Amino acid sequence: MQCHRINELLDLLNQSWQKTPDSSLMQVLIQIADEAGHGQDITTLSDDTLIYQLKMRLEDTDAPIPGLAKDCEDDFKAAILRARGIPPQQSS
Repeated sequence: MQCHRINELLDLLNQSWQKTPDSSLMQVLIQIADEAGHGQDITTLSDDTLIYQLKMRLEDTDAPIPGLAKDCEDDFKAAILRARGIPPQQSS
């Protein structure tokens, strides 16, 4: 794991752990793994899954998934036209 990812993980873990200060680190990690739907042994939990779940815990339940928000389109027809290289017409 790269140094910046370790720092990111520690920052996110700190924010989450402060909400349940009486829990041990393993209890917090197991809770996060359960929330992520990780049904295997906790030693197989990837750092990507851990970081993603920690980030999503801090977001509103209606918030878009990080990385996908940029691909959301309010006007599906205009998006299809743009994808085909046809500029959408301005509505008057």
